Amino acid sequence: MPNASNEELNAIIDKWKDVKGSLVMMLHAVQDKFGYVPRGAAMEIASRAKIPLAKIYEVLTFYHFFKLSAPARHQIAVCTGTACYLKGAQELIKALETELGINAGDTTSDGSFSVAALRCLGCCVLAPVMTVNGKIHGHVKPADIPSILREIAKGDEQNAR
Repeated sequence: MPNASNEELNAIIDKWKDVKGSLVMMLHAVQDKFGYVPRGAAMEIASRAKIPLAKIYEVLTFYHFFKLSAPARHQIAVCTGTACYLKGAQELIKALETELGINAGDTTSDGSFSVAALRCLGCCVLAPVMTVNGKIHGHVKPADIPSILREIAKGDEQNAR
């Protein structure tokens, strides 16, 4: 399992397994460590905490917050709140979909990028707004998308050295 050891997973399970009604808290802790809830972690929780695997997946699929697959290296979110919508959020999403070859809500096949449409990022004065790995980009135009993606790729190349 990426970014966390079995010891860390065991510590999470040990902390919560005897606390009644703590499954959601346990799953949050696992997702905080891994970035998502890996199947192996869910199976280990089921085994060690004596919770049916079906119950765990019932919780994982009910709450939108939980992720069942690894997040992309670069997560892009476009605000679709009223101010951003009126100032062109849909055009930003279309530009991202075209540049990356994916639909909003998807991840590129190499796991590099994901695109999400979010309700409101609380930056209405900067509309339209998008975030890249949590960093706010304001007053974005569709024509800005290729250069923003190039900057991300440039950073990846520098980090690979």
